[in-house]
This record gives sequence, C-alpha cells and structure tokens, in this order.
Amino acid sequence: QVQLVESGGGLVQPGGSLRLSCVASGSTLSTYSMAWFRQAPGKEREFVALITWVGITTRYADYVKGRFTISRDNAKNTLYLQMNSLKPEDTAVYYCAGNPTRTAVDQTEFAYAHWGQGTQVTVSS
Repeated sequence: QVQLVESGGGLVQPGGSLRLSCVASGSTLSTYSMAWFRQAPGKEREFVALITWVGITTRYADYVKGRFTISRDNAKNTLYLQMNSLKPEDTAVYYCAGNPTRTAVDQTEFAYAHWGQGTQVTVSS
C-alpha cells in the first residue's frame, strides 16, 4: 500500500511560481500512473495534470496548460508539479493521486485509489 505526502504549498503573489512535491513510501512510484488534482473552497475536486509511469505521456487541464508542468523522478519516488504564472483562481488544496494501472490516462478522481493529504496553495496579493 503506497502512502503519498505532498509538500511545497504556500502563499504566493499573482504571477509567481511554486513547485509541489509528492513523496511516495511503502511502494515503488513507478508502479503507478500519477496525477494532481485540486479543490477550491466550495467547489468540486478537479483534475490538474497526469503523468504515466515513465513520464512518456502527460495530460493537462485546459486551465493550467502552458503554465504548469508535471514530472516525476522514479528513482527518488517523487512526483512534482511546477506551477508558473499563478493566478488567484489557482488557489486550492492540491492533492497527488496514484492509479495502479501505470499506463492509465484517466482524468476522473474515481480512477485513483491512493491519495495524499493535500497541500494548500494560496495566490493572493
């Protein structure tokens, strides 16, 4: 059973950058297709980005495309999300999630069996 722990969230001004990390333990990260989701106050959790097991395939939600980059280092058991040109509407709790089908490209949260506890990102001046 994999455990996922996110870090790297915080308060940043509009136009700024943050890099989120998600460290896996209890299992090898390369076993999983990984994704980032986010949930803003009063809203449903939504897909942000995904990456398959060796990083060949990535997918992004339209609202982050060109600003966010998902990557992974399987040797470090770590998933990343580089977030640039941040906007106030990016404010949310960000979650990493693991799908045991390592080639999966699902963008729905129900396809992901393993979740971290989340890290808060606040974009405000």
